[in-house]
Amino acid sequence: MIELDQREDIWTLTINRPDKANSLTSEMLADLIQVVKMADKADLRALILTGGGDKVFSAGADLEEAKAGLALSPLWEELSRAIVRLPCLTIAALNGTLAGGAFGMVLACDVRLAPAHAKFFYPVAKLGFLPQPSDPRRLATLVGPARAKMILVAGQKITADEALIWGLVDRLETNPLEAAHALIPEAKADHMAAIKSMI
Repeated sequence: MIELDQREDIWTLTINRPDKANSLTSEMLADLIQVVKMADKADLRALILTGGGDKVFSAGADLEEAKAGLALSPLWEELSRAIVRLPCLTIAALNGTLAGGAFGMVLACDVRLAPAHAKFFYPVAKLGFLPQPSDPRRLATLVGPARAKMILVAGQKITADEALIWGLVDRLETNPLEAAHALIPEAKADHMAAIKSMI
C-alpha cells in the first residue's frame, strides 16, 4: 500500500489505498519511515509524497486502528521528524483532500502543491485527541496562530483556495505530481541541500 518509484535521484512515495481514502495503518507508517530514512542516505535531489486516486491524499489514521490506539502512536511524529531532517527538496504533491494525522508529513515538507478540489481538515478537537506534537508549531508558522486555531481548535474544513491564501499550500495545480517534477532543477544534490540549509 506504500509504493516507491526510484528514478535516479528523484524518489516518489505514493500512499496507494484509494478504496480506503488512503488511510494509514501502523504498518504503512512504518514503511513510510523506512523509505524516508533510506532517502536520507541516497543523495537525492528530491523526495515527492503523493496519494493514489484523484480525490484524497490521505484521510489520516485507518478507523479500526485508530480505535485501537494508532491515533496516539509515536510513529506519526517519527515520520514527520524524518522528513524534516532530509537534506533534499521535499514536495507534497497532494492529489486531493488532506485530513487528520496525514497533516504531519505534509507540514514537514518544504513545498505543498494541491488541486483546486482539495479540502483540508484536522478534527482533533472533535475527536478528543491532541495533534501530533510538532504539527501546531509547523502549522502556525505557515498560516499564523489564529488560522492554526481555526483548523485545530475550531475544527474548520478549509477549501484549496483558502489554503493557498493562508499559506498552507504554495500552489494550486491541475496535476500536482507533474508540477512537482517541474519544480526540481537540474542541479547537484549537495548544492540544493546547501541552499536549503541556508534557508
